[in-house]
Amino acid sequence: MLRRLSSGLVASAIALAPLPTKAQDGTAEDLGDVMSISLKDVVKPTLGFQGALQGAGTPNQAGIGGFLPISVGDNSVFFADVLANVNFADYGNDSSIINTTVAGTTISTSSRLGYRWLNSDRSWMYGLNAGYDSRPMNTGDADTGMNVSNKRSVFFQQVAVNAEAVSNSWNLNAYALIAVGEKEAQLNSVYKGGSLNTYGLDVGYFITPVVNASVGYYYQNGDLGTADGSGVLGRLAYEMTNGVTAGVNISYDEAFDTRVSADIKVRFGGASTTAQRKEVQQLPVINALTSTPSNRDVRVHDADCWPGELPYCAFVRGLSLVGMDL
Repeated sequence: MLRRLSSGLVASAIALAPLPTKAQDGTAEDLGDVMSISLKDVVKPTLGFQGALQGAGTPNQAGIGGFLPISVGDNSVFFADVLANVNFADYGNDSSIINTTVAGTTISTSSRLGYRWLNSDRSWMYGLNAGYDSRPMNTGDADTGMNVSNKRSVFFQQVAVNAEAVSNSWNLNAYALIAVGEKEAQLNSVYKGGSLNTYGLDVGYFITPVVNASVGYYYQNGDLGTADGSGVLGRLAYEMTNGVTAGVNISYDEAFDTRVSADIKVRFGGASTTAQRKEVQQLPVINALTSTPSNRDVRVHDADCWPGELPYCAFVRGLSLVGMDL
């Protein structure tokens, strides 16, 4: 039900919102004089909510978030960005972490501190940010037909670093998500799970100032080697109106196979006047100064047998298949 409702919301919003038909050409005549914009007028706090459907190791979630500029200079901003999400159960019998379904409800958090700056002619925005993410996770039944008992709640954490570059045509994002604390845990009588390290690079192109298409590569490892490998990711994002962005994502790697998800973000506040907000929306390089950093989820993968445990796994699997639990 959550998937149908969220998918319908995203699809309806995209269908109803007017899509700009004129592609940007990056000229001052078409996009306004970027040099005349005062960052202190347009870089303001924003607050709102966000939601996403489950993806490759990530949960169904919805919550609140905010962007807080701590210091705004003539060509730069030092900022904080925080999120808190309610994590819901996986839909149906479709596990987001492969074998064990995620049960609701927990609250995850994410925080970032960052610095962004414009080059001398304001044709590029560059940024660095880093922070901490947490994910408590309740577990449910297996989606493999195995009987499981001792369903446990676990807690995973990560630190994250991110480097970004945005022009009015291109955007690049390099990131590292590094698991810390307890990285592997027994989820139930059969399956174990672990948080993943993920290292990636996304390259995007603004089809129009408000429509961005991107492709990316990532490498993941962790869960004692059961999920190690490379993956690819595609994303299409549409800023329907200032502060409201919907996106569709598709990823593939050998651990999770193909996963499709959707997300939506709504932020209120921003530039001082409506005219300034519209102008900023047409200038991705300025709009990026207050954008919410990406890659905030702690990704989790599970398996019934880790390297070195083949005899034990075979024994447990046999008991589960005949309806017996340890």
